[in-house]
Amino acid sequence: MFLKGSRYETARPFAPATGGRPTFPGIRPRDAATLSGVVEHTVRSGDRLDLLARHYYNDDRLWWRIVDANPEVLYGGDLLTEEMEGQVLLIPRGRS
Repeated sequence: MFLKGSRYETARPFAPATGGRPTFPGIRPRDAATLSGVVEHTVRSGDRLDLLARHYYNDDRLWWRIVDANPEVLYGGDLLTEEMEGQVLLIPRGRS
C-alpha cells in the first residue's frame, strides 16, 4: 500500500470489530521512534512547519519530523493562531 522505504511502510490496518466489520477502513498511526535529542523552539508569530524545517534541517520537506515530535499540533495552520504563540515545540536533532 505504501512505497518501499516510506516511514508508513510498517503501519498496520485497523483490526475488524467483533462483528467482523472493520472499525475504520484506514491505517493505524505509525510508531514514532524515541527522540535522541531535541531543541526547544518557542512559537512566534509567522512560524510555519516548513519554515522551521528549513531553519533546523535545511530541508523544508522534513516538517513531518516536527509534527511527529509534537502530537498536539494536528494541523500546520495551528502554528499561525494566537493560542500557539509562546508555546514550546520540540524539534528533533539531526535529519534522519
